[in-house]
Amino acid sequence: MLLIEIKDNTCDFCGCCVGVCPEDAIALQEARIDIIEERCTNCAKCVWACPFEALIFHRPVREAAS
Repeated sequence: MLLIEIKDNTCDFCGCCVGVCPEDAIALQEARIDIIEERCTNCAKCVWACPFEALIFHRPVREAAS
């Protein structure tokens, strides 16, 4: 499950996220970035590297024990 979201209209396409991704899971194209869900391990390195705060990490929700 992908836990990283790209905020609309905040990315400057600088490539910082691409450079820190250990799984090569971010594709930077002319005017957009894509996270390749099959490769992404949700390490959130891209989130911390982004100078524009264009990426959001959603923590997984834990279900309450019955």
